[in-house]
Amino acid sequence: MAPMSSTGERIAVRAAGRVRAVARCMTGLFLAAGLLFAMALTTAVSQAGAQSLRSDEVSVGTGAAGALSVLSSIDLVEMGELLEHWRARYPDIKLTYRHKNSLDVYSDVVECNEARPCPDLAWSSAMDLQIKLVNDGYAARHETAAAAVLPPWAVWRNEAFGITAEPIVLVYNKMRVPPEDVPHTHADFIRLMREKGATYRGKIAAYDPERSGTGYLFWNSDVRITADTWQLVRAFGRTGPKLYSFAHTMLDRVSDGDHLFAYNMISSYARARAMEEPALGVVTFEDYALVMTRIALIPKQAPHPEQAHLFLEFLLSREGQADLARRAFGTVRLDMTPPHDAGADPARFHPIHVGPQLLTYQDQSKRRIFFRDWRKALETE
Repeated sequence: MAPMSSTGERIAVRAAGRVRAVARCMTGLFLAAGLLFAMALTTAVSQAGAQSLRSDEVSVGTGAAGALSVLSSIDLVEMGELLEHWRARYPDIKLTYRHKNSLDVYSDVVECNEARPCPDLAWSSAMDLQIKLVNDGYAARHETAAAAVLPPWAVWRNEAFGITAEPIVLVYNKMRVPPEDVPHTHADFIRLMREKGATYRGKIAAYDPERSGTGYLFWNSDVRITADTWQLVRAFGRTGPKLYSFAHTMLDRVSDGDHLFAYNMISSYARARAMEEPALGVVTFEDYALVMTRIALIPKQAPHPEQAHLFLEFLLSREGQADLARRAFGTVRLDMTPPHDAGADPARFHPIHVGPQLLTYQDQSKRRIFFRDWRKALETE
């Protein structure tokens, strides 16, 4: 069970997934007079004023009224409509959006200096790392007009703001997994892996908690809800699982049939892809489902704090939240439609709270214990 190297995985994502990225961009993100990405984001141009910088970076706006740097773990292909609406509202502010993984978002805030300027806004799915930034004094305070319509679990100290509400789901290949094998609870999934481990050997993927901050958060959150998670990890281990750092890598491979299941996938990515790719099925488990949020904060050393406050307020506005909801990210605002499945029991959804309890995931002794137990469980069965 050798995980793919981070470098190799990045190359695979950008090579094998390039055609898909183009298709997703061109089929819905950039509408009339909108921001156009073409040729797999490597030669992005916009009829509305976007400039291509790299395949993981884009800018919009003229810069006549200032600049703004946003560092985010959300892929560029998901951000087109939101960036275009921001550009329409603030055409003279040059916004540069950079995509990096969650660990890099954290380190770019902690390690910034005169030679390496801080981002103006850091936005990441690694909730624990974002809260650590706040706790360690890296975040500036933001007073939002949306305060009255934000749930308590989505805000901490007016410095960390949950921007999305996304259930965590199981993705499977509908063309190759028999209907009777599709699990609907965590217990079903454990039973499937135990009883048909040989059938699904090498065919089940998940985040690698040792290389992905998001994966570490999800696996730990599972453990906090139920100790049965370790039974799941042991059953997972007997299938020869494949571990990754990037969600789209796993979705690509389930869609292609290289893998048949991907556990603990973020619903926004999964459902957006499932609308475009008929092979992908999505299950929200009936016993419980984590709900994550992508936390945004403004670093104290942000070079352009005024513009950063404007962008954070835009993310929390009805317009910004509606843009995110259209990409299946879900809204945190209480005055807008929640992200949960229609007719589902809300009691099964467990939001991961924005707050100091997330710091327990960063305690070094607890991390060592978790990784020790993780490796042991993977090798048990």
